Amino acid sequence: MSLSQRLLVAFVAFVFVMFFTPGPNNIMLMSSGLTYGFRRTLPHMAGVTLGFAFMIASVGVGLGTVFIAYPVLETVLKYLGAAYLVYLAIIIAMSGPPTAERARRRGPMSFWGAAMFQWVNGKGWVVVIGTITAYAAIAHFPWNIVIQTAISLIVGTASTIAWALFGSALRPVRSSGRSMRVLNTIMAALLLASLYPVFMDH
Repeated sequence: MSLSQRLLVAFVAFVFVMFFTPGPNNIMLMSSGLTYGFRRTLPHMAGVTLGFAFMIASVGVGLGTVFIAYPVLETVLKYLGAAYLVYLAIIIAMSGPPTAERARRRGPMSFWGAAMFQWVNGKGWVVVIGTITAYAAIAHFPWNIVIQTAISLIVGTASTIAWALFGSALRPVRSSGRSMRVLNTIMAALLLASLYPVFMDH
């Protein structure tokens, strides 16, 4: 097996681990599946998958040079994302059992909201930087970026479906106010825990 093939296998394993483990996107997708159901979460899922793939492609073909030239931009985005996640964690923790009126008023995250969120997602930046730097040699440029983007689309689709379905499967607990509060508290805590890469990546 050549070096590029070994790197490709390692990259697929890296993407599977990073995409399927709990993180901001996955926790919010689970919460959306629980609150709104799988079908209404589809735009959120598409925004995460396509938005993240676009982020990998953009950074890979040259946008990353902007962050190299102006590293403060990466720091600003990182902490804006952290602040937003803290806000979301508070909202989730304080949410009671979803009523039809509340679900209609708030609604699930939109496609564009989910896509734009990728740019302030701390875990997302860890994945993108690791993808573009550690696994650049899987093929010659620009085919390495094409392969990385395609793999992220495939694995990302599977991951978003799995987490949204997981949330949807938990919908029966909505009838219990106590169970819903416990579940919301756990999801909020996991969302806050997903900030670990942001504050440990110096």
